[in-house]
Amino acid sequence: MLKHRGFPGRLAGTDYQFTLRRFNPRGVTPLTERARFKDRKPADRRADAAFFKALWEHFGTEPFERGNLDAGRLSWLFGREVIPAEDSFDPADYAALLVIDERVARQSFPEAFEG
Repeated sequence: MLKHRGFPGRLAGTDYQFTLRRFNPRGVTPLTERARFKDRKPADRRADAAFFKALWEHFGTEPFERGNLDAGRLSWLFGREVIPAEDSFDPADYAALLVIDERVARQSFPEAFEG
């Protein structure tokens, strides 16, 4: 499992985790597309925005390996702002390649692209 050095481990001051410390000995948690409803808590929305901003600052438009990125947090963006980078994508593989869909991301998280 690739560890993304320099990527924030969590949202500061919260328990919203962004990365894993070690791989899951029970197996890789697969990425799933989670629906984001308008009535989500503001703290959850802030965590999504902060996680996306970290992804954008760290990877930009380049494909990136899932590695130690938290599957739960990544699943809130998966299928919309973050999509598979290759046809042979395995949602339960730490080495799976992902890429940011900039067009969708700019609509969802415009603040990540400011400044």
